[in-house]
Amino acid sequence: MAPHATANDLSTEDVSSSTDPAAPTVLTGTPVVSGVAFAPVMWPGERPALPGPGTPPADAEAECARFVAAAAAVADRLRARASAGTGVASEVLSATAALAQDRGWISSAEKLIRAGSPAPNAAVDATEQFVAMFTKLGGLMAERVTDLLDVRDRVLAELAGDPEPGLAQPDHEVILFADDLAPADTSGLDPALVLGLATRLGGPTSHTAIIARQLGIPCVVAVGALTSVAAGTPVMLDGEAGTVTVGPDAETARTAVARSRDAAELVSRWSGPGRTADGLDVSILANVQDGASARSATDFPVQGIGLFRTELAFLDRAKEPDAAEQTALYREVIEAFVPSAGQPDAKIVIRTLDAGSDKPLLFADNGTEANPALGVRGLRVAFGNPGLLDRQLDAIAAAAEATGSSPWVMAPMVATATEARDFAAKVRARGLVAGVMIEIPSAALLAPSILAEVDFVSIGTNDLTQYTMAADRMSAELAYLTDPWQPAVLALINMVASAGSATGKSVGVCGEAAADPLLACVLVGMGVTSLSSAPAAAAGVGAALGQVTTAQCRAAAQAALATADPADARAAAAAPLHA
Repeated sequence: MAPHATANDLSTEDVSSSTDPAAPTVLTGTPVVSGVAFAPVMWPGERPALPGPGTPPADAEAECARFVAAAAAVADRLRARASAGTGVASEVLSATAALAQDRGWISSAEKLIRAGSPAPNAAVDATEQFVAMFTKLGGLMAERVTDLLDVRDRVLAELAGDPEPGLAQPDHEVILFADDLAPADTSGLDPALVLGLATRLGGPTSHTAIIARQLGIPCVVAVGALTSVAAGTPVMLDGEAGTVTVGPDAETARTAVARSRDAAELVSRWSGPGRTADGLDVSILANVQDGASARSATDFPVQGIGLFRTELAFLDRAKEPDAAEQTALYREVIEAFVPSAGQPDAKIVIRTLDAGSDKPLLFADNGTEANPALGVRGLRVAFGNPGLLDRQLDAIAAAAEATGSSPWVMAPMVATATEARDFAAKVRARGLVAGVMIEIPSAALLAPSILAEVDFVSIGTNDLTQYTMAADRMSAELAYLTDPWQPAVLALINMVASAGSATGKSVGVCGEAAADPLLACVLVGMGVTSLSSAPAAAAGVGAALGQVTTAQCRAAAQAALATADPADARAAAAAPLHA
């Protein structure tokens, strides 16, 4: 079985052999993106210096206006980058742009300015207030701290008339080390120069990890001792093993890179469709969030869309987009995969608005919540705004009629069979195929009852893992818990897949676990029928499945389910797949 890998040739000028006679030091973290890289370390530059004590502004209202204009300029640039990007990187940048114009943050800074603070000082103090609040709330809100600090630094640069801060592009091949990276930095990485990525913080479903996976950059997160390695030090990063070897033997490292490159070349030749070696069909699908990302996905060997995140059209809007605008968006995505694109049988799965928590709606404010990650988010937003869901479903139905397609529509954050039944009734009333996301442990435990109400389910492993393990996916200290290989998570997935097999209904996985070639084989062995991830991961997953039989996948699933530790689960699953 070939892992999804990314590797590059290195010359002797790039990395020299270590002259230290001591054995190389191996640092261990959480594996995120497979592949081996060998290059010198690069650390990001320092962030802008924070302002010292300032003089109260002569005109507080003019200073407020200056601050608001700077925040708007930062938001506009982030939105422009989101529009030019694809996949989850675009979605994350859009959400960060909305953060730059968050009403609470803006109001807090304006209040400080009116109390005598210059705009830069107000930006810093308001940010500190929100950082403290987000950190206390934990969960998905805590992961916004890095994003908010990045927004603060960009606003400070705008106020000072300085260039926008961010990572400097390297002029040679490097492995990037960082405590953590803001989405605006991660999304701009050049895989031709940044051969690998290691962070001290974060988890396998953090923004940094997800974007690295989309870009195909070998990545390891939650490497605690990372700061002990100086810039320029030659290291070998193994994204499958989750290790960073400091000062490795150069020839050994180059041999490992060569093996990784050979595996990557095998992957690059895979063109679909998804199928095991003995002929079991598995749909390999793409996660998208707008028309541009859908069209880009057609460049990869995917058979359709397994997750269309519709919230991009809503997150940065002061008012809800009208029916015509929504219909045009959904139609643009569908048309990327309709017969004119040469894929008449393409599957299109649309997720209704997944807002709340770390993705607030400006026009549907639910107020302050004690624990937003466990609050009003996903389908629950529609409970207090029923017209919001109805109008979205109407627009999806109009787009389906205009394109002659039959999209599948699913709701996020469903917790009960009653919620599934009520949602399915609304979807079917419009002639669409009804499904729900399995992201909450209660939904996994009730899979037979929920599948009795809907036509399909899709497992969102990112949230399912976080909620099952009661662990913030951004916590480096808890990264071992947010690993989708956790046996408790595998057991829940197996319950859902078994219920799907018993009812003859489709069970997909659209979390980041679907991008792991080894785990993909295990999921298929459980009975999962479709896998949807960043398009860049499709070939690695498809190539891995094409080299093993259904029986091997089932044996791998049984072996993994019999373990009590993520590392043991990986090792147990690999044995029958490599037999």
